[in-house]
Amino acid sequence: MRYVVFPGGHRIRPRLCVSVAEACGDDDPEAADCAAAAIELLHCASLVHDDLPCFDDAPIRRGKPSVHVEYGEPIAVLAGDALIVLAFETLARGAARSPRRLAALLRCVAQSVGAPRGIVAGQAWECESAVSLTDYQRSKTGSLFVAATVAGAIAAGAEPEPWRMLGATLGEAYQVADDLRDILCDEEELGKPIGQDAARLRPNAAALLGIGGAKNRLEQLVRAAVESIPPCPGAVELRATIKAQTSQFFPRQLAREAA
Repeated sequence: MRYVVFPGGHRIRPRLCVSVAEACGDDDPEAADCAAAAIELLHCASLVHDDLPCFDDAPIRRGKPSVHVEYGEPIAVLAGDALIVLAFETLARGAARSPRRLAALLRCVAQSVGAPRGIVAGQAWECESAVSLTDYQRSKTGSLFVAATVAGAIAAGAEPEPWRMLGATLGEAYQVADDLRDILCDEEELGKPIGQDAARLRPNAAALLGIGGAKNRLEQLVRAAVESIPPCPGAVELRATIKAQTSQFFPRQLAREAA
C-alpha cells in the first residue's frame, strides 16, 4: 500500500479539496484534510486496479514498476481493495466531530467511486466496444474532481452544490490534457505507457479534435473553471491557485508553443 501511495504524483485532487475548504472559511481543517486524504487514497487504488492485466496490463506507473509487476497480481488486487477501505476509515475518523458533515462527505465520496457515475462506471465503460467520450470522461476522471470540490465545501460547512461545476470542469480539463500527453509525450516523461488509448480503441479528445482542437478545448475549460468559482471569502486566492495549477496541465510541447 505504501508502494502505491508514495512518493505519489502531483496530488492535484487533495490539494483542490483543501483549497476549496480554505476558500470557504475552513472552520474544521482536520475534516478537510481527511477528506482530501481519502480522495487521494481512492485515486491511488484506482491506479492499481487500472494497471492490472485484466484492464490495461500496464508495466509501469509513475516511473516505476506497477504494483502487480512488483508484488504479483493477487497482492495488487488486495492492496487496491485495502486502500479503498482505508479511505473511508480516514474520512470517518477525521469528520467524526460533525455527524451531519460526515454523512454528507461519505455520500459524496462514495458516489464518486461507485456506479452509475463514479470510477467504477468509468472502468466499466472501458469494457464496452463503443463509448461516449463525455460519459467516459465524466466517470473515469471527472468524478473524483467533483468529489474534491464538493467535499471541500462540505468539510468547511459551506453549501456544496455550487462547487460541483468547478470540479466537473477541472476534471474534463485534466482528461483533455492527459489525452494530449498520451499522444505527445514519451514514456519517460509520462511515467506510464504511451499510446494506450489508440491501442485499446478508447475515446481520446486529442484524437477526436486534433492536437490544435484539443489544446483550444483545454484553454476554454481552464477559463471556464476559473469563472465557475462561487462567491466565497477566499475567491481571489482560489482563482490564483486554480490558474497556477492548471498551467501545469499543458504538455511541455504545448507550453513551449504558448510561450
